[in-house]
Amino acid sequence: MENIVGREKEISILNSVYNLGKSEFITMYGRRRVEKTFLIRSVFKSKFTFQITGLANASLKQQLANFNLAISNTDTKNDYEPATDWLTAFSQLTKLLNSKKGKKIVFIDELSWFDTRNSKFIQALEHFWNSWASARNNIKLIVCGSATSWMINKLINNKGGLYNRITKKIKLLPFTLNECEKYLHSKRINLNRYQIVQSYMSIGGIPFYWDEVKPGPSAMQNIENICFSETGLLQNEFKNLYRSLFNNYDKHIKIVKALAKKSKGLNRDELINQSGLPNAGSTTRLLDELEESGFIRKYIPFEKKYRNSLYQLVDFYSHFYLKFIANTQITNTDN
Repeated sequence: MENIVGREKEISILNSVYNLGKSEFITMYGRRRVEKTFLIRSVFKSKFTFQITGLANASLKQQLANFNLAISNTDTKNDYEPATDWLTAFSQLTKLLNSKKGKKIVFIDELSWFDTRNSKFIQALEHFWNSWASARNNIKLIVCGSATSWMINKLINNKGGLYNRITKKIKLLPFTLNECEKYLHSKRINLNRYQIVQSYMSIGGIPFYWDEVKPGPSAMQNIENICFSETGLLQNEFKNLYRSLFNNYDKHIKIVKALAKKSKGLNRDELINQSGLPNAGSTTRLLDELEESGFIRKYIPFEKKYRNSLYQLVDFYSHFYLKFIANTQITNTDN
């Protein structure tokens, strides 16, 4: 296994799943660039029986062609006609898996991208798992995705044929401050702890962001290069981040912007008033998605009751962007 910083709990779960003598349906989710795919591939390496990644913004025909290509490249001894629907595609996957011996690991990355409009992808996935895979004792189906709202609403909280079918749910969180320090050491980057804290409060704990930290420059110089330079990774990351995770992402951003104005947080009434969103179940769903993704938290202040709960923005990058980077962009535009 590659040298992975942290992730001991997640690695333990994945290894235990492989060794169990029953079929498992594992879902891993988390915000983009938290390195879900890297973790799964590092743990299982060449053990995959079949793996595929969905195509972003592709049509049903393109997704099925992608699936057919992956099937054909995996099983070169048989011919697979391009499927015209997902039931047929999963039937071909069943044929491929039946031809293999031993434990079979199926890895489907960016699962939500396959679920194009009117494609009936979820129904076909349900049928594959319920009618065939779950009846075996050697199928390890691992799926992951960054589109958090889709993963939560369509898969994890599925009320149809996939209800309660997920056997292991892994929520991959950003690095802790301690893990960021270990990550820098693994890259032979020597920043003192004060500089590490400065960096953490600017870019948060996303491994992909920390990969931009270079040896030599100070923390402030790295932050300048990453966040404020014209070609910096995080110069325009904010909108792209929320757009990649959520449907109707503009509403999530309204919540985040409202919470960013008060560090201790807002109660529901204050949040609704400042964000302009309705006091309805749709807003509750938005809050749940943001909380599940690690952007906000809901907590009860000391010596208060549940009805006095506050919502608080806890994503450092979002805080830093709205306070510093966004203001700089406005100033530059005005000039």
